[in-house]
Amino acid sequence: MQRKIGFTYDLRSEYLALGFKEEEAAEFDSDITVDTIEKVIRESGHIPDRIGHARSLCRRLADGERWDLVFNIAEGLHGRSREAQVPCLLEIYDIPYTFSDPLVCAVTLDKAVAKRIVQASHLNTPGFHVVRNEADLAGVNLPYPLFAKPIAEGTGKGIDKTSCVQSSAQLRELCLTLLARYGQPVLVEEFLPGREFTVGILGTGAQAMVLGTLEVSIRKNAETTIYTFEVKEKCDDLVDYSRPPRTPETEEVERLALESYRALELRDGGRVDIRMDRNGRPAFMEVNPLPGLNPVHSDLPMIATQNGMSYAQLIGFILNSALARAGLLP
Repeated sequence: MQRKIGFTYDLRSEYLALGFKEEEAAEFDSDITVDTIEKVIRESGHIPDRIGHARSLCRRLADGERWDLVFNIAEGLHGRSREAQVPCLLEIYDIPYTFSDPLVCAVTLDKAVAKRIVQASHLNTPGFHVVRNEADLAGVNLPYPLFAKPIAEGTGKGIDKTSCVQSSAQLRELCLTLLARYGQPVLVEEFLPGREFTVGILGTGAQAMVLGTLEVSIRKNAETTIYTFEVKEKCDDLVDYSRPPRTPETEEVERLALESYRALELRDGGRVDIRMDRNGRPAFMEVNPLPGLNPVHSDLPMIATQNGMSYAQLIGFILNSALARAGLLP
């Protein structure tokens, strides 16, 4: 049945035209992503309607416009609950939408809150401490080396070659720099020295399933072995993404990812980042309930392609998952 599908997003080119810096707009979507998703929605037999960012959604809701469902990839602009803003607005008007609800979007953007839930579910994640000010540094009681990053950023923002520290003096300098630059707490956690993976998952609740896994390997020509903001921006030249062989180790990685996804109650689709700890065990790092959907560069579409699912099938699965949850599929 044909449905009117609203489409919410933050367009990177629009924010750059307004004077935002490249890093400030790094999480936002490219024109090719928005154009391609709109095309897939139309070719799926529905009527797509571009809405744009949360402020545009506010205006159109106030004008009385409604949709059968909204395909939401809007990241939001301000605050640690920014990814929850569009879902909140849609729930006020009882309009169903793709991906996770406001609570999940807020919980998972704050990396410490997400880790507490993962810990409470008896799943492995590195020990951590939250630094809100200089005085909090006295409470850090973790073995070095440590890793520090802003608590509520994505796309590697705030992560560079200095993010792994070996001493309390280095940690203090780094945390004070991050506090001043990003105006939010800093997550300090035990450094994970092993292999890094990102796991794509589709579905909701008990029906959620692992789509596939990519191993992330930094090339030798990079200035660091850390998956930094700069490395992510230059991934074509600095990163190898490969499908790891099926081994007991990768099965354990995928098991942890799926259990974390379910514990955090993500819906429709998402991505979980896992890295091996100093004991060789998979450890939860973070989860993305609004995974990047660039048809060429984003991890989830790459995982789909490597596992025989086309980009149109991936978007169609996410859309149909949300329509089914809303009772809008025959």
